[in-house]
Amino acid sequence: MANFLDTIFNPWLGPVLNLPPFWTILIISAGITLLITVAYKYTTNQTEMKRIKDDLKAHQKEMKSTKDTKKLMQIQKKALDLNMKYMMGSFKSTLYTFIPIIIIFAWLNMHIAYYPLYPDKDFSVTAQFGEGAKGNMTMTAMPELTIDSATKEITDQKSVWTVKGPAGEYKLKFDYNTEQHDMDILITNERTYKNPEKPIKDSKLKMIEVGNKKVHPFGESFNLFGWYPGWLATYIILSIAFSALFRKLFKVY
Repeated sequence: MANFLDTIFNPWLGPVLNLPPFWTILIISAGITLLITVAYKYTTNQTEMKRIKDDLKAHQKEMKSTKDTKKLMQIQKKALDLNMKYMMGSFKSTLYTFIPIIIIFAWLNMHIAYYPLYPDKDFSVTAQFGEGAKGNMTMTAMPELTIDSATKEITDQKSVWTVKGPAGEYKLKFDYNTEQHDMDILITNERTYKNPEKPIKDSKLKMIEVGNKKVHPFGESFNLFGWYPGWLATYIILSIAFSALFRKLFKVY
């Protein structure tokens, strides 16, 4: 799946991955929002959509000015019917754009949610355990990687390894009691990675995490009341702004 998506998107979107994450997301969100706006404009009846919007504005003014409860209920019903009609008018456009956008999002999640594991730079591998887990866990790698110690004691419900190695694809193998687990990792200078989290079911071992650093496009220190926006939140914020701009520029209703 990953190779298939890279074959499709790398030739024309790959170069922007070399930019800082914020600019990568800004450029891609602008491009996607522009395509969605154009598709919406030409797959909907804009004359009808404008009429519905104008009628909705008129009903909103009526609702603000009327004090008659019965009349207010009638106006609200008309407004709800118009909103439903507007949504149905937009549905065709949504069908055209939904699947392509989901595919692009899958590609983006493979490249800009985390930073890669860089060659010959230390990174961590952490095994998270449930309450009451005891003993040791052993990790090996194929091909071989530099590991601080293959066997680690479970301490504070986790075992942590420090690992490094040259660029390449590797398989980490874990032995815990009678259980065996494995996880694929990628060490590279390119903006790509394997999924750094692997949940484990029906075991005292709950999760294996590789230390790919999460991308915070607004900066590592930027937060909103303790919330650090990731790539998807940043994309949504930017796309809302671009959507308002493009709709106004192209007179889309």
